Amino acid sequence: MNATSNDPDAGIEPAYAAPAHACDAHFHVFGAEERYPYGADLRYKPPHEPLDAYLKLARRIGFKRFVFVQPSAYGFDNSCMFDAMRQLDPGLRRGIVDLDETSTTDRELAEWNELGVRGIRVNISPVRKPEAGLAASMLPRIARLAALSRELGWHLDFLTPGWLVSELMPTLRELPVEFTVAHLGMFPAKDGVAQRGFKEFLSLVGDGSRRCWVKLTGIYRFSTAPGFADVKPFAQALIATAPGQLIWGSDFPHLSFHDRVGTIQLYNLLGEWAPEPATRKLILADNPARLFGFS
Repeated sequence: MNATSNDPDAGIEPAYAAPAHACDAHFHVFGAEERYPYGADLRYKPPHEPLDAYLKLARRIGFKRFVFVQPSAYGFDNSCMFDAMRQLDPGLRRGIVDLDETSTTDRELAEWNELGVRGIRVNISPVRKPEAGLAASMLPRIARLAALSRELGWHLDFLTPGWLVSELMPTLRELPVEFTVAHLGMFPAKDGVAQRGFKEFLSLVGDGSRRCWVKLTGIYRFSTAPGFADVKPFAQALIATAPGQLIWGSDFPHLSFHDRVGTIQLYNLLGEWAPEPATRKLILADNPARLFGFS
C-alpha cells in the first residue's frame, strides 16, 4: 500500500498455507503517471501501485504464479502491464490485455503471445446502470474478439455488471472459445442465490462444455453485508456446480476500496468458502494452470 494509506492487511496473516504453484489470477499494477499516462475513461483515481508493492503482499500469502490484468485506466495502452510482466520469470506470469482489434497488428499479437498474454478483456464499468441496447451494441466486437482469441488460443475475459451478464447470456452460451467472468458474475448479493440471473449463470457454468470460467474476485463490488457474508452462498453454489472452472484473484489494489479491503482478508475468506484443502488447490493452482497454460 502507499505509505500514506491505511493498510487493511496490517496485523492479518494468512489463515491457511497456499498450495504449491498458487496463482493470483486477477490483479493490476499502476506505474508513475508521468511515465504511464492514463486514458480518457477514468472510473477512479489511479493509485501508484508498482509491481514491487504487489509482490511484497503476494509473497506473504505464498503466490508463485501471476496473471496481470489490464486496468481500465490505461485504456488500450498495455505498456505498464507489459513492463511489469517482463520483470518476472516468463514461466510464472501471464497477462490479459485490452485492445483495439481494428488497429492491433498481427506482429503485435505475436509479440504479446510470446510475452505471455492469454486473454482479451471485455470491460464495462461494474456500476453502469441497465441500458437498453448496450448488450446488442457489444455483439459485433465480441464476435471479432472471439475469432481473434480462437486463432491465438486465447480466451475472452468479461467484467460487466450482473444485469449485463444476463443480457449477454445467449451470446455467452454460443461463444466458440473459453471465457472468464469476473466477480462471480456480479449479481447483487442482497438478492440471494435464487435470483433469476444467478440461477441462469449457474446453468451456464454447469452446462458441461467447461468453456465458462468464473473468477472469485471483487466481492466488495456487489456485497452489502458486514464481512461480505452475503457472498458465501454464491461462492459455495459455484463450488458445488463446477469446482474445476473456478479461479481466484486478489483484484489488487482494490482501487476505490483500497483503504477498506485487504487482500489477505479476501484470501482468508476463500478458506471459509472452501474448507477442504483439495478444493482450494483446484481453485488456486490446478485450474489456473490449465486455463493459462502454466506447466
